[in-house]
Amino acid sequence: MGEQPDVQRLDDEAVEPRLARLDAALGQLEQTPGRTAELGLEAVEILTEVYGEALARIIDVVADVPRTLDRLTGDELLRHLLLLHRIHPDPLEPRVARAVDDLRPQLRAQGAEIALVDVQDEVARISLSASSCGGGGGALGDLVREQVLTFAPELSAVEVVAPAPTPALIPVATLWKRPDRTDETATSAAGRAAGPLALGGTE
Repeated sequence: MGEQPDVQRLDDEAVEPRLARLDAALGQLEQTPGRTAELGLEAVEILTEVYGEALARIIDVVADVPRTLDRLTGDELLRHLLLLHRIHPDPLEPRVARAVDDLRPQLRAQGAEIALVDVQDEVARISLSASSCGGGGGALGDLVREQVLTFAPELSAVEVVAPAPTPALIPVATLWKRPDRTDETATSAAGRAAGPLALGGTE
């Protein structure tokens, strides 16, 4: 086989502005009247479908090779495309959990804590504690929603909620009570133990 020709590769920093330019160009086409613009959008749609099918077949081929599959899904650009085409092999909840884990160091640096509560009916509930975000609002809450939707775009909503309150401490006095005895039983037992003195009688 002959040598493969050199192909210019794009790193993540080079890909991002190109994607932004593509979005801008598609936006202009959508606002442009006429058959030419319609044909342009149709061509992009067909091309996207074909490349999506090609990616899906690649995922099928490497599905039984975990290390290779992890490398594909770990690449930021490939992950974005797999999510875009709804062919990411990881289930929904693990992807949400990964988004939360990726955010945790950044939020801790700002004095906030984050945790995944649950994912039900295409709604993810995320616990966020930070004095500056008011229990879920503000810039940090928006950051959480954006990050989670990046990893799980099929979600219908991301709810940022305040953490559950810490349970109150159990009073020490209750530790001496048997759970199977009511206060009335305990009082009766105390009266019997006291004998005549409990009735106020003396000899």
